[in-house]
Amino acid sequence: VDKNNDGSVNSDFTQLTTDDLPEGEVLIKVHYSGINYKDALATTDNNQILKSYPMVPGIDLAGTVVKSEDPTINEGEEVIVTSYDMGVSHYGGFSEYARVNPDWVVKLPDNMTLEEAMIYGTAGYTAGLAIEKLEK
Repeated sequence: VDKNNDGSVNSDFTQLTTDDLPEGEVLIKVHYSGINYKDALATTDNNQILKSYPMVPGIDLAGTVVKSEDPTINEGEEVIVTSYDMGVSHYGGFSEYARVNPDWVVKLPDNMTLEEAMIYGTAGYTAGLAIEKLEK
């Protein structure tokens, strides 16, 4: 997603390499990314979602760690990343690879697949937190 000179937003597919990705200590091969309402808003003119341009949308992702400079995150681990600055001011999950801050990375629970993690996505996680709070 990029902004045109007239302020309108242009959405297009662009070929990037891992060298084009923003800084981060963990490189993830993205297998799934959910489509969130926020992602749809990011592609509209005059949106209040994106903090910088150009931007790769996708506020969440599930994938496999390819490279990690963080000792607590191992290559080959299946992980999820939801929210933070993903797809808003940091390239998001609508890509083949993502490089992210290790604080954003959560190891995939043993009883969940990568696909299931993105079926639930950020919206499902938020709903789950609300239900948990109501039960208390």
